[in-house]
Amino acid sequence: MPGYDTHTRTLRFGEQDLRVRSLVDVQQYADPDGHAERAGISSAQWSLFGHVWPAGQLLAQAMAIEQVAGKRILELGCGLGLASLVLRQRGADITASDHHPLAEVFLAYNAALNDLQSVPFRTLQWDTPNPTLGDFDLIIGSDILYERDHARQVADLLTRHARASSQVLIADPGRGNSAGFTRALKAQGFASSETRDRLDPDDIPPFRGRLLRYRRD
Repeated sequence: MPGYDTHTRTLRFGEQDLRVRSLVDVQQYADPDGHAERAGISSAQWSLFGHVWPAGQLLAQAMAIEQVAGKRILELGCGLGLASLVLRQRGADITASDHHPLAEVFLAYNAALNDLQSVPFRTLQWDTPNPTLGDFDLIIGSDILYERDHARQVADLLTRHARASSQVLIADPGRGNSAGFTRALKAQGFASSETRDRLDPDDIPPFRGRLLRYRRD
């Protein structure tokens, strides 16, 4: 990737290995064509999409064993798209989405790196309706509730794109915005449950990682 330092490592999710190219650190920033300004992304946040984050790994591990046959799946704020790549490995009907201009580039590279067919990608801003996106049986995301407004934005998006019978699965590192999100989804008829898991090898019970599950039948 011109202008960026990257490295490639192998991660294991379920029974499958996944090779992933990511940025070497959060200082990576090159935007000669002004994509950041047009997308409304600050230089401090620009590189965040391009890292392997603990919540992203937690979601990818969940997708390695999730029942996905016959489901149309959407990943929100995919970043590097670990979960989408795992689902592609499993032959699932997955669409990845993000609003970062480089997310699609890294996702396509990592799919090719693993000899996978490309993952369908949509540029998506949560607060902007997109009637061409369609609806989904399962909508997933990792660490997408990191600002207070995001809980409302994602909940509103679900009213547009979650099927009447659907599931939502969010891997959350415990930033404190999930309670409002859960209330919003309960108002939409979703039942909720939560399980805890490690975010890193040093994490001890009660683990910081949360898998937030919502189901509407």
